[in-house]
Amino acid sequence: MPLPYRPNVGAALFNPHGQVLVARRRDVPRALGGWQMPQGGIDEGEDPRGAVLRELAEEIGTAHAEIIGEHPEWLSYDLPAHRIGKALGGRYRGQTQRWFALRFLGVDADIRLDADPHPEFDAWRWAGLNELVDLAPDFKRPIYAALVLSFAPLARSIAIQSTS
Repeated sequence: MPLPYRPNVGAALFNPHGQVLVARRRDVPRALGGWQMPQGGIDEGEDPRGAVLRELAEEIGTAHAEIIGEHPEWLSYDLPAHRIGKALGGRYRGQTQRWFALRFLGVDADIRLDADPHPEFDAWRWAGLNELVDLAPDFKRPIYAALVLSFAPLARSIAIQSTS
């Protein structure tokens, strides 16, 4: 029997210029990049909207965000073959994700990668939405490409509002 997908949420956190937060995973060699948007598992009985806000607080140390959009469907990816049985506790073949667009309501100092005792990331930055696919690992690129298309109108709207 094949391994199941892990239920997961993802956060496209937009600043007032329409840029999205990306963070570099601590467990990926720097030469390989390792940049991604915050994401994490959904706890048993947890609502995806609550999960994405919890994940932001845990992974990047901020609650200064509001949900402004949601990708209309669940997106799934399979782990590379050499990581199945090792990554995600060895219990999953990949993840099925519900992605949300969020507006960042704070200032850059409100983002704290050291807020969790076991930080997942060692660096972060704001990136253009068009950079996401190139930053993502190969196996996540189709998901990031779908999110770029889905969230581009929101990114443009946010950037226009900030210049008005």
